Amino acid sequence: MAKKIAIIGGGASGLFCAIHCAQAALEVSLFEQNSKLAKKILVSGNGRCNITNAKLSQNDYFGEQPSFVQNALKSFGFTEFHKFANSIGLLLDVKDDKRVYPLSNEAKSVVRLFEEYAKELGVAIHLNAKINSIQEFTSKYDAVVVATGSRAASHLGGNNDGENFAQAFGHKIIPAYPSLVQLEIDSKIIHKMAGAKVDGEVALFINHQKELTTSGDILFTNYGISGFAVLDISQYASKALLEFCHVSVALNLLPNFNAQKLSTHIINISKQIPAYSLLDILVGLLPLKIVTNLLDSLNLSQELQGINITPKLAKKVANTILNWRFEIEDTHGFRHAEVSGGGIDVREINPKTNESLKQKNLYFIGEVLDIVGRRGGYNFAYAWSSAYLAAQDIIKK
Repeated sequence: MAKKIAIIGGGASGLFCAIHCAQAALEVSLFEQNSKLAKKILVSGNGRCNITNAKLSQNDYFGEQPSFVQNALKSFGFTEFHKFANSIGLLLDVKDDKRVYPLSNEAKSVVRLFEEYAKELGVAIHLNAKINSIQEFTSKYDAVVVATGSRAASHLGGNNDGENFAQAFGHKIIPAYPSLVQLEIDSKIIHKMAGAKVDGEVALFINHQKELTTSGDILFTNYGISGFAVLDISQYASKALLEFCHVSVALNLLPNFNAQKLSTHIINISKQIPAYSLLDILVGLLPLKIVTNLLDSLNLSQELQGINITPKLAKKVANTILNWRFEIEDTHGFRHAEVSGGGIDVREINPKTNESLKQKNLYFIGEVLDIVGRRGGYNFAYAWSSAYLAAQDIIKK
């Protein structure tokens, strides 16, 4: 008789593991709490699905032990995923920055083909199947795979079920924190700039020491800041907040300028067109919402005439534009996070198989583990590779 496999969670890693087990003619039951499979895939990349990355290494991952990903990525990296995708008719588009999308540019394509292929292989898919305990499963099935994801995106079903399942078998849990998430700012003016967007740089300070600088779009919101440059520092910021560190950012709104070049520009325009106000000069560089509030933060009149703009004042404005400081109060929470850091301690998981070191034939894959990737398809890449690793071990036994 074929081995019976139970997979808890019908997201990226669970669905992929089910496919590989079923390819080996195992009897696979996939349990998903939602009414549809892979809801997170459907919304990823704004519906486009950054499905993986063509350049993968452990340096793209965070956790207490990021080297844990090495075996999975070596066994099933981009080349192997590309081959699999082609085999089911899912063609890929590799961008210049190595991010990979379905050629259709639609996440729906990924979910549809994965689901239809799983059904074709005979995977028994159980929807609206909320599992509260897996103790009984470990005696009824030859292997149990926990692929329940993390607490991120709770509106799509994100929760800590997997952590609870693991704890029931004595596993240690690394405290969870939101990652790839917007940041909330403690400021009276931030909401007034909501909707304004620039391409800039964000420097992250933890306990007043610069941690890193990222570049990309910065979007002001009612609660704080978002955009790719912000998401890329959020991993570090969120973990620091969890550890009660002081967290702040410095925004460079015009990274193509230095202080001298920018202050000289302000002075030159003020001399060329004396009738221009300081506001007029700056709206040639930045969105109006940002300019008005930046001037307010400096207690400067928007109507200050060019003739009254001194070099000292121009330099003060320039320095603020290039180094506008804000204190980070919090992240925007698990609900709005794309992924979550923390999770099941990987030191209690076999890195070659993803099997529990505390319970035989129990596997943990994907985001439920204390492994989180950078933005750019890395989290999906680990979902596929960890699922493959577990499936191969189950098949061999």
